[in-house]
Amino acid sequence: MLTDYIKAAMKRAKYEIIDDNNPYYGEIPDLSGCWANGATLEGCRDELEEVVEGWIILGLRLKHKIPMLDGLDLTPILTIETVEVDQIN
Repeated sequence: MLTDYIKAAMKRAKYEIIDDNNPYYGEIPDLSGCWANGATLEGCRDELEEVVEGWIILGLRLKHKIPMLDGLDLTPILTIETVEVDQIN
């Protein structure tokens, strides 16, 4: 599910060339704060994908509302409670 969500997010990416040492800039407008830049378009894409992964992990950890993309809803993941190993048995 997470892989599909990341793919859906990356399909929404918008790229532009900016005046910078790393001139390729990319962002995902639906995911607030998800942006990256790179020396090449491919480098920018790779960095943006890593940013999306981190954005999701942090958002889930902080119990933020993660927007639904292409019908993919990460809200059920928020309801899963972690169980400490010593709590089993």
